[in-house]
Amino acid sequence: MSNTILITGASRGIGRATALKAGAMGWNVAVNYVNDAGAAGAVVAKVVNAGARAIAVQADVASEIDVERMFLQTIDDLGPLDGVVINAGIVAPATTLAEMSIERLRRMVDVNVMGTLLTARGAARALSQTGKPGSIVIVSSAASRLGSAGEYVDYAACKGAADTLTIGLSRELGPKGIRVNAVRPAFIETDIHASGGRPDRAGVLGATTPMGRPGQPDEVAEAITWLISDASSYVTGTFVDMSGGR
Repeated sequence: MSNTILITGASRGIGRATALKAGAMGWNVAVNYVNDAGAAGAVVAKVVNAGARAIAVQADVASEIDVERMFLQTIDDLGPLDGVVINAGIVAPATTLAEMSIERLRRMVDVNVMGTLLTARGAARALSQTGKPGSIVIVSSAASRLGSAGEYVDYAACKGAADTLTIGLSRELGPKGIRVNAVRPAFIETDIHASGGRPDRAGVLGATTPMGRPGQPDEVAEAITWLISDASSYVTGTFVDMSGGR
């Protein structure tokens, strides 16, 4: 029987790569997006062409109502969940904390902290109801341990919260057979850097790592699907750092 998973922020970048990898493995995928229905639809089409089932689900993860609807729609259309990938996140133009507006800080926390918490809560509830093992993967960032000084210390602080959630939730859900792990990518070539005002950021900083190059979304997708799968059945509360050795 194939896995059924929900991936937030799956219309682009790491989420998109994970959805396509999951589809190629025969998994059913709910592709969450917030604005770009066309991009989400294209991901769904590729998963279906690979022979799996897929749906696009619009939801803003910062909204409790949207998140609850997202889980209901996914389960109604695809059946009980086996795993959830908490990937949706945002950055803003690089600057120092002293220069950040309250509007920016609130939006950053709403999406990257509250969105992660709300999705994790929905995942805990949904997976607990299946009566079988499940897996949650949180997409954190190497920023949580590097700090992103002068760029995105607000984003880094949010990812620090995601790391703490990974540890605590893994201990809460372990007795139910539900595993919780995180990947911590950095310098991955995705569109998120452009929204931060530095489209070349991954290439420039990736060249400074011990591996001398940026990472690719497909590489992160490999780690995420491994953590969702039974191949990592004794792994929980763990972080997979994917930053080229930085």
